[in-house]
Amino acid sequence: MATNPPGQAFPNKARVAILAELEKERRRLMSTPGASISLSRPNLKEFRDNAEQQHIAAQQKAALQHAHTHSSGFFITQDSSFGNLILPVIPRLEPES
Repeated sequence: MATNPPGQAFPNKARVAILAELEKERRRLMSTPGASISLSRPNLKEFRDNAEQQHIAAQQKAALQHAHTHSSGFFITQDSSFGNLILPVIPRLEPES
């Protein structure tokens, strides 16, 4: 019986057999209809978009707090075509009759 080098738990034939079995099982799982579990890494673009949205939300909150603290006006957070994080709100006054 041949001895295995240190750190090698299985002989090469056993490794090849295990890897072949794992590959067969992976293919079986991938071909199963309705398999919704993704085995790939999460999409990097989605991760970046989520991080950017969280950063913008934090900036909006800080800008809103600053505006309310240092101004007598009223502001709201809203997506703006021009990149504004907060927008001033002007109240509507009813005309006097």
